[in-house]
Amino acid sequence: MEKKNYTISVYSENNIGLLNRISAIFLKRHINLESFSTSESEIPNVFRFVIVVNIDSEKVRKIVQQIEKQIDVIKAYYHTDEETIFQENALYKVKSSSLFEERQIQNIIKDSHATIVTVSPEFFVIEKTGFREDTEKLRKNLAPYGLLQFVRSGRISVSKAKMGISELLNTFKNNN
Repeated sequence: MEKKNYTISVYSENNIGLLNRISAIFLKRHINLESFSTSESEIPNVFRFVIVVNIDSEKVRKIVQQIEKQIDVIKAYYHTDEETIFQENALYKVKSSSLFEERQIQNIIKDSHATIVTVSPEFFVIEKTGFREDTEKLRKNLAPYGLLQFVRSGRISVSKAKMGISELLNTFKNNN
């Protein structure tokens, strides 16, 4: 079977230990996480995990079934890259002397559609939102100019198709 990237969205209550149980599902199957992020969702008191893995369709289906068996999980979905709209965010800390002494660095920032977030006497920070390839290209371009720190978020995504999680939760509310 062909491996491809899948974005797994897990809607859950925000309870202690769930992250550990979800990560154990991947650990038992020796599946590496390409990306992981979590935040509040569009629904009050419901959190969303966004997990990216590179596996085949049969494995992702089985993993999502295992995740849904966890007590605190409300619903889990999986989508291919073509079925989602996704981005990542990156921050780059560069020594300040480069900004003033190297004219090329300003062109690199402008050409990459990045934004300078803060400037201090010792360093400046650049923010870039885009695909992994875009944030990685900017990292490589900034490296010769004194890149002091680099961090990239996990993927954040929304599905192109309606997932129906709000309707599902309303059904639970109405039945209780």
